[in-house]
Amino acid sequence: MAEREAEHKRIVVETPNARREEVYTQSVRQPEERSGVSGAALAAIVVGVVALAAIIILFVMNQQQNAVNDNATAQQQPQTIIQQPAQQQPPVIVQQPAPAAQPPVIINGQPVSGGSTSTGPDDSTVQAAVDKKLSDDPALSALGITVTVMNGKATLLGAVHNNAEKNQVERAVRSVKGVKSIDNQITVSGE
Repeated sequence: MAEREAEHKRIVVETPNARREEVYTQSVRQPEERSGVSGAALAAIVVGVVALAAIIILFVMNQQQNAVNDNATAQQQPQTIIQQPAQQQPPVIVQQPAPAAQPPVIINGQPVSGGSTSTGPDDSTVQAAVDKKLSDDPALSALGITVTVMNGKATLLGAVHNNAEKNQVERAVRSVKGVKSIDNQITVSGE
């Protein structure tokens, strides 16, 4: 409870006609002195204790879970991983014309009928004559054209810059004795 203090004062009032005394009483109420903690401080302490208890409980539970995980890991047998090779795709085969620097392939033809020979020169002789014709002409030898002769048929392979060069090679091969036909597979790379 609050303490009450009373204060009494006597005051004398003099006036020209009279003299009077007055008593004044004044009460002062003073609050009790509290020892201890306020309500807000008490609430803060309770919240702190609850938070600390929650942290401790979570820490203990985490330690228990780690122990369970360690035991489970120790009990598991090691797993064997088997690697299988990846499926291989079939190889890609790119066919390109033979390079110009390669010597021509010479194929000797066999006579069709038993023992009889044709009246013209054989393919190897025609092949040699065609090769000589192309190598003797500096303009034609620089083109790198490949010619193969089989049964009198000359097959021309390679690439030239224009149709005029293509026709010039064909005319030169056609002029060789023993060439019966020409398969001109020369490509024109640009005019």
